[in-house]
Amino acid sequence: MARVAIITDSNSGITQKEAKELNIKVVPMPFTIDREEYLEDINLTVEKFYEKLLSDADVSTSQPSLNYVKNIWDETLKEYDQIVYIPMCKALSNSFETTYNEAQKHYKDKVFVVNNQRISVTQKLSVYDAIKLASLGYDGKQINDILMETSLNADIYIMVDTLKYLKKGGRITAAAAKFGSLLKIKPVLKIKADKLDAFKMTNRTYKGAIRVMIDACKKSLNGYLKDIDNRTDNVTLGVAYTGLNNQNVSLLIEAIKEEFKGYPIVCNPLSLSITCHIGDGAIAMGIIKNLPDKYLS
Repeated sequence: MARVAIITDSNSGITQKEAKELNIKVVPMPFTIDREEYLEDINLTVEKFYEKLLSDADVSTSQPSLNYVKNIWDETLKEYDQIVYIPMCKALSNSFETTYNEAQKHYKDKVFVVNNQRISVTQKLSVYDAIKLASLGYDGKQINDILMETSLNADIYIMVDTLKYLKKGGRITAAAAKFGSLLKIKPVLKIKADKLDAFKMTNRTYKGAIRVMIDACKKSLNGYLKDIDNRTDNVTLGVAYTGLNNQNVSLLIEAIKEEFKGYPIVCNPLSLSITCHIGDGAIAMGIIKNLPDKYLS
């Protein structure tokens, strides 16, 4: 049986501490803050990041360098036969393309880079699925194929509190940002199938945005997710957020508990690299289909 290691990046929301507990590795996302280089959860704490972001420092992020990732692969392959690497979705970074091409050229049948098309809590649950499959004896290719087969069985919606960072990233125009700010718009974005799209741009309150996200997840639950196996009982709900003191997280969790009674909920902060693009005060909701029983028996 092949010894399979699981590696992801910090966009999954898995911290370095949690990675040690799970016996996996997490590639930290790199940041440049006022021309100084940092690595998420290595020499850049959450507190320092928000201090800089909210003080209007020049904060930007990029994909991990290929050499950095390769060094982690090489060290890991001294102990394991294969690696399943689960980076963030292609919609938000070139990291997948870069590492996938390298694995195909120089790590054939050793490193499997999963085009998982997920981010944050949805990506995190894919990592948990990969860990489970590895413990059941699946090899790297089998785990890759299963994660690819199930990659689209999840949705994530993000409510943005400020339009400032969408404007900065060029996702909306300056005029739209000014107009939306005057009306106090709380837009909801959707990440699905390697796309980051505006889902609903007319919400005026947090409660309205939460209602939009819950209704969208209900539609998925009773629609295409049910069509997979004619079941609605085998999903997990995800909650994520930006900011150190985001009071609206509890509003979202309570609303989910009321609307989705008895379903498990996973909650963790959105990664700092995502925060760079959407800013402070955001909340997100995801719905994820659990692994099919046929792979777990």
